[in-house]
Amino acid sequence: MAAPALKDEPIRLRVLKPPEVRRSEFSDCALRLFLAKGYERTTVNDVIAAAGLSKGAFYHHFRAKEDLLEAIAERFASDALARAAEAERGTVRNALERLNLFFAETRALKGERAAELAVFSMLFRPENAVLYLRVVNAVFAALAPKLAEIIEAGVAEGTFDVPDAEAAAEAFLWLGNGRLGLVVECLAEAEKGEIDSAALKLAQRLRAEESMIDRILGVAPGSVQILGSVDYVKTILKAWRQAVRSTPEPVSTKPPGINGRE
Repeated sequence: MAAPALKDEPIRLRVLKPPEVRRSEFSDCALRLFLAKGYERTTVNDVIAAAGLSKGAFYHHFRAKEDLLEAIAERFASDALARAAEAERGTVRNALERLNLFFAETRALKGERAAELAVFSMLFRPENAVLYLRVVNAVFAALAPKLAEIIEAGVAEGTFDVPDAEAAAEAFLWLGNGRLGLVVECLAEAEKGEIDSAALKLAQRLRAEESMIDRILGVAPGSVQILGSVDYVKTILKAWRQAVRSTPEPVSTKPPGINGRE
């Protein structure tokens, strides 16, 4: 009796992609899952299944779920840098204009992706202090060189009076990080519907940061524009409130401490 003919089966070829593309695929899947299920409820296996790739592929690029959150933060920072670079293209600007353009593009990106940024709300919990610092350091590493480059250019052209551009760039970033406790407090107020008062508190803090950066750079008061407008802050708070309400995980109203301590 003749053996049955074998049916032609499709040959699955492994598609080779650059490492950054594979990382992005995993990060994109992770972001969608974190927003839909919550960070804590999402597992590495969930991300692997959603990406349609192997465990080996995942662990080639990431060590754990925490690395995905860090990669998402790095993506936001890189996108902000890319937008600023595109806005600068073809136009001769002095360093102060470039710096304000960078802040403006960052504001615009945050406004457009405010709902996605809610994925980082879990970092406000005291028990996630170590992960919070990891994410902050990842963002700093991405943004600091660009800020330092702009400041150095400003010193060279005589716009800024700064002895150490890298230290100044780090100071700008740490000023922003220092408002964490206030941000958490304002998010809690926004959750109660107190948008106007919360936005005013944040706006006052941002104005104070602008004044401090003016002094660091040695420019006239009112030169640096971080805030944009109070309405911008209201828009961000409203988007975060909506996103947080639709996220399964509760948001702590306490800022993270070291090793879980307040």
